[in-house]
Amino acid sequence: MSPSNILFLMTDQHRADTLGAYGNRHVATPVLDELARTGTRFDRWYTPTAICTPARASLLTGQAPFRHRVLANHERNVGYLEDLEPGAFTFVEALRAKGYNTGLVGKWHAGTQRSAADFGFDGPDLPGWHNPVENEDYVGYLRDRGLPEYRISDRIRGTLPNGGPGNLLAARLHQPVEATFEHYLATRTIEMLERYAADSSNDGKPFFVQLNFFGPHLPYILPDEYFDLYDPQDVELPKSMSETFAGKPPVQRNYSEHWTFDTMPIEVSRKLIAVYWGYVALIDMEIGRVMAALADLGLTDNTAVFFTSDHGEFTGSHRLHDKGPAMYEDIYRTAGIVRVPGSPSGQVRREFVSLLDATATILEIAGVDSEAAVDSRSLLPLVAGEHVPAWPREVLCEFHGHHFPYPQRMLRDEQYKLVVNPDSINELYDLDNDPDELINIYAHPEMQGVVRDMMARLYRALRARGDNFYHWMTTMYDVGEVDYDPTQSGLDETTYRREANAETTT
Repeated sequence: MSPSNILFLMTDQHRADTLGAYGNRHVATPVLDELARTGTRFDRWYTPTAICTPARASLLTGQAPFRHRVLANHERNVGYLEDLEPGAFTFVEALRAKGYNTGLVGKWHAGTQRSAADFGFDGPDLPGWHNPVENEDYVGYLRDRGLPEYRISDRIRGTLPNGGPGNLLAARLHQPVEATFEHYLATRTIEMLERYAADSSNDGKPFFVQLNFFGPHLPYILPDEYFDLYDPQDVELPKSMSETFAGKPPVQRNYSEHWTFDTMPIEVSRKLIAVYWGYVALIDMEIGRVMAALADLGLTDNTAVFFTSDHGEFTGSHRLHDKGPAMYEDIYRTAGIVRVPGSPSGQVRREFVSLLDATATILEIAGVDSEAAVDSRSLLPLVAGEHVPAWPREVLCEFHGHHFPYPQRMLRDEQYKLVVNPDSINELYDLDNDPDELINIYAHPEMQGVVRDMMARLYRALRARGDNFYHWMTTMYDVGEVDYDPTQSGLDETTYRREANAETTT
């Protein structure tokens, strides 16, 4: 049976290595592990950019951030667009035109002035980057059920370079699980599935439902049973906590200071990771409630299910928290699981894929032309178990800044990762021999052949996309043969000679 319905499950700032399906031996994620066992797990699923709003706008449009130009979160915006331009293509509007019910429960954060409803999503209006615990619908949910309001203690934070209190990283929540924002989101999603199932039964109307958790984004605010679920002594600290920033762009050390890593004892770092694991376990449990409702409604056999995240999280790796101008695997590689009824179970695909590719996949499932999702390609051939020889053997990612403008481009292939930082030190990592990305080998003499090859490939890929970042690369690096005047002046002798030669040969 070909699926007609789609359930899209999305977390925020979620490390792939917290799931059992991705190798974690400690965290209980039975629901997502079962989804991987019965579907397709992608081991090289990347976000186009490791920051919420641009990544979510890319999912909506199937366009890379440089193209849709929504490049920063509202809360730290440095002058970029904050909303998609009027008339921009989005998959949700295309699905509605096809006759779909379309609903979103949870985090929007894909724009500022225009809400999810403006694009055609049903569901409560939940803007912002963190659990909006003062939201009227959530407060009403608590009141109707006689549940206590939000209250926290045991705050964990460091000290900023200016001596002020650091960002809140975690806290203990004085509410039962049933009162948590995560439980509320799962409940509202189940209610939406019930409504849409009734419509489907009455008139055959298909649905797209997206559940966007705000977690496990920091601060990790959890009730007792999840705040204390894991013993910090069971936490194996990431090897990249030994980061020295030697040979790295100075901005990384600055970000480490901003996130106050060195002002907290290592025991606190262990506790933070343990609480983060608890957050992942809570979300897995709530996803289990949604998956059980899907089964109870008889929808499992005609509903495609996606699970992924907008990007990852450092959680102490490289002496960092949150995300930022450092294109490490911790924040760019995420979990990606797709289950399509009728497709093989238990697949593990090693192709490089992107959150961007989810857009064309959704559209193809719905029978909608995906041409407008210009930077997206459908994952259905991979989910079907096909061998696709032309599938790219590398992935390109980008970043434009968070607290301040900071353009970066990254090319990742089977073994190496190249990161171009125009104002600073470029980076090259050998992920076969240095999976923790501790040693920047960009300047090593024996790596110059690799650098030239990857620079040329990145340059060609950016030009093919129309990403003008390539202009910087043309003059600054060896990118191979250039077929245009990089000065763009049209006045120098080199240009005249080229034009004269062209005339002579015609």
